[in-house]
Amino acid sequence: MNRRATLAALLMVATMGLCAQKPMTAPAGGKAISDELIGIFFEDISSSADGGLYAELVQNGSFEYSPVERDGWGPGTFWRMIRPGHSTGWLEPRMDNSIHPNNPTYMRLHVERAKEYHDYRGWRGFGIQNDGFDGISVRDGKTYNFSAFFRNIDDKGKQIRIALVEPQMGWPPKDPKLLADTIININSKSWQKYEAALSVKEYSPKAVLQILVLDKGEIDVDMVSLIPQDTYKGHGMRTDLAEALAELQPKFMRFPGGCVVHGGGDGFWDTYRWKNTIGPKEQRKGLKNTWGYHQSMGLGFYEYFQFCEDLGMEPVPILPAGVSCQGANGGWNMWPTQAQDACPMEEMDEWVDEALDLIEWANGDPATSKWAKMRADAGHPAPFNLKYLGLGNEEKISPEFCERFKYIYERVTKAYPEIVIVGTAGPGSHANNPDFQNGWKLAEETGMPIIDEHYYEPRDYFLNKRQYDNYPRDRKTKVYLGEYAAKDKKLIDALAEGLYLLHVERNGDVVSMTSYAPLFAKKDATNWNPDLIYFDNQRTYLTCSYYIQQMFGQSAGQYYYGDCVKFEGDAPDACQPMENVHYGQSVVLNVKTRELFVKLCNASDETKTAHIDLSRFKTMKKPALRSYIIGQPDDENNYEAQPIFTKGETFKAEKKFDFQLKPYSMVMLRYKL
Repeated sequence: MNRRATLAALLMVATMGLCAQKPMTAPAGGKAISDELIGIFFEDISSSADGGLYAELVQNGSFEYSPVERDGWGPGTFWRMIRPGHSTGWLEPRMDNSIHPNNPTYMRLHVERAKEYHDYRGWRGFGIQNDGFDGISVRDGKTYNFSAFFRNIDDKGKQIRIALVEPQMGWPPKDPKLLADTIININSKSWQKYEAALSVKEYSPKAVLQILVLDKGEIDVDMVSLIPQDTYKGHGMRTDLAEALAELQPKFMRFPGGCVVHGGGDGFWDTYRWKNTIGPKEQRKGLKNTWGYHQSMGLGFYEYFQFCEDLGMEPVPILPAGVSCQGANGGWNMWPTQAQDACPMEEMDEWVDEALDLIEWANGDPATSKWAKMRADAGHPAPFNLKYLGLGNEEKISPEFCERFKYIYERVTKAYPEIVIVGTAGPGSHANNPDFQNGWKLAEETGMPIIDEHYYEPRDYFLNKRQYDNYPRDRKTKVYLGEYAAKDKKLIDALAEGLYLLHVERNGDVVSMTSYAPLFAKKDATNWNPDLIYFDNQRTYLTCSYYIQQMFGQSAGQYYYGDCVKFEGDAPDACQPMENVHYGQSVVLNVKTRELFVKLCNASDETKTAHIDLSRFKTMKKPALRSYIIGQPDDENNYEAQPIFTKGETFKAEKKFDFQLKPYSMVMLRYKL
């Protein structure tokens, strides 16, 4: 296909759903399924937030890093003192008279001499330098918004030079390469926020930010920030990472975790509290991260909800349920016998209020609700229309957990019966797991609408098991497969996941939602493997599993047809993939967009002939579109593309035909009706 034809096909892909007619009537033979099957699960793991999706380029801009979070850390971590031109001075971390109690630490710069020693040297001043997250990547022609709070200590105003530079190595020492700079005049003796725009002249993958005081005296600095002007929809998310998520067409996003929900694993003192993540960023409270680093909360609940709105996703916030993670205080070494820390029952109303106030913040009227007014004051007067709320994350389903879950659940559902509560089935969702059994027992006792199952397994599990075929069809509680992945990132693992998702679609009357996990991982700061999207400061690396998820995200529908595709050699009634069969199919109809999707997966080493009969769909248009992924089973797409990915190839639509499904491939055919 030539470039012009490819662009035309991709344009057709982008506009097929936008040009939808009124909803159609589904032909006979279909089974109603969830059209929210594919979502995303965001957890701040592997530097997914700071240094990742959240586009902030300065690390430890609030000077709040601490040895409580990591040995050897302190307020000056990821900062260094600089004194070009033989300037002199010293740095003093302080906590008195700070901007806000939630951010008590700031840095005082004592400048003794700020003039250059040799007149011929152009650089001077005393100050600090931030190297960002393994360097600051800036692009030529782009503008970056700098901001910081400054306070002048003495009576004399001061000039401060803000510069983006690229250090120059070698001997004798050289002045850094100037990429952008500006001068700020500081006169206020109280904390004041100063802002400037830095327009970069030249690309650099390893720039640094310098703050240089050009006059003698003392000055305080806090909440240093550098964010590209070009963020996703102007809301502070890194554009390429956000676009990669948008192309998945997810129907919901679960956040903020994961184990992050329980805090840093040290007990209740550092449990994630959503109220500390909203409001002005200088008033937010940073937190030790479960995965061994600091969360600035620049990406907080307001940004999560706004991002869901930007991508058309349902927000699914998860709140703690009054017990700690069973991994806290070294509990993983003793699990499953380790008892959880549990909040005393007489203090449980605090955790109930966490849920009730969140609903009010998200959905309430600013005229009558203080929490809704906070949302409006932040820039979003309209409600976020929260529909789902998760309580707990894969806790051990102990008597302590059950008692506290019920306490919160009953009060939330009484106050807001319209909110759909998502419970948990514990850390391992298999039939022989006692937490799984207890989780489902709790679901039946409470009548919870959705239960969250998690499992990470070798690829053979996904290739050979079809567990939802055996689930009772009369349960009121639906399944959310909230965390899952095959334990590698080769093509065969992605195809195993694709085969399993065909099974999930077939059981879309039982399973209402799924999300692959983890979502993001920074290339050299990875806590968990595999992940869906890897990235560094310059680019993203989309895995094979990403393209499988993309196929399913783009093919949501309300009806499943199990008898439109038969594979040659199967028994007459074997139209569905069964256990230990490494190929399968799914036909899904979206009556809202009037689109039909045929997905075929072959994780075996033999070509499979599929007999396809779409005769019942009378209004099929021409042409249709074909997307596929194909390669060798051990191919990866981490850093060097190996399998072949295509999307948007046009072909002539037929209602009855045979399709040769090649080994180690997955294909999606997309029809307009």
